[in-house]
Amino acid sequence: MPGAPRIFDRKSIRTRRDRVARATGGTSLPDFLLERVAEDFAERLSLVRRNFPIAVSLGAYHGLLAERLRALPAIGTIIDVEPSLATLGQARGLKVVAEDEALPFAAASLDLVVSGLSLHLVNDLPGALIQIGLALKPDGLFLGALLGGETLKELREAWILAEDEMLGGASPRVAPFADVRELGGLLQRAGFALPVADNDVIEVTYASPLALMQEIKAMAASNPLTERRRTPVTRGLLLRAAQIYQERFGRPGGRVPATFEIVTLTGWAPHESQQKPLRPGSAEVSLKDVLKPRSKDL
Repeated sequence: MPGAPRIFDRKSIRTRRDRVARATGGTSLPDFLLERVAEDFAERLSLVRRNFPIAVSLGAYHGLLAERLRALPAIGTIIDVEPSLATLGQARGLKVVAEDEALPFAAASLDLVVSGLSLHLVNDLPGALIQIGLALKPDGLFLGALLGGETLKELREAWILAEDEMLGGASPRVAPFADVRELGGLLQRAGFALPVADNDVIEVTYASPLALMQEIKAMAASNPLTERRRTPVTRGLLLRAAQIYQERFGRPGGRVPATFEIVTLTGWAPHESQQKPLRPGSAEVSLKDVLKPRSKDL
């Protein structure tokens, strides 16, 4: 939307995904987080007693999430939407090259929109959620997973301390992910009914801090911030960040932990059939009467 801050370099994100897709052919991407989201979404949707004839996977990467959901009998056609043409080329089925923030779908045309680990990298998340709500049919469902504020907190701290020590000041290295309360509030602001936000904090261990950084690069998830330092990282700074990481967070045996927080958002496009909250003052029983002390039988 006009005036939205440009926190993330969307062109750089698209270019990195293109580069990784061409280099690997999609055969060696570290997909453990996306696989976890796909299994969780499949379980959640299997409990919903309704059909979704037309669905969209927004920020689809190479189609892993859509592939998992196609196995559900309630899911009809799934369209993968992804800004990276090379990455999207690895998906099968219907696909559209488009940005997460510019949905190319008519109003009230979709029954389901899912998004796996992509929307936390858009510059205008409130605007993207509004567009999703408009594209959904009445009583359509949005199910999205975003990285939350605890994600890579160890790496963020190590880089800040290393840059402050060696350069006299820190530059942003790890994206400022929102917390679960903020994301739940955005669902309400975007007009979704029955909004729910929950989180899952995962700890993964790596052989070393450098192994973690290499995996982040292999995920095409290196520093996407617009205000990132543009000069190349020196070997000395990289090794100092790794050393601080190891000293502060290292485990016996030398392995290091990395935290990932997945926040899952659920919201429905408003419909008259949905449960409504009671009007203030419409209760038939006084809370005062319920809470007043009662005499004990002797």
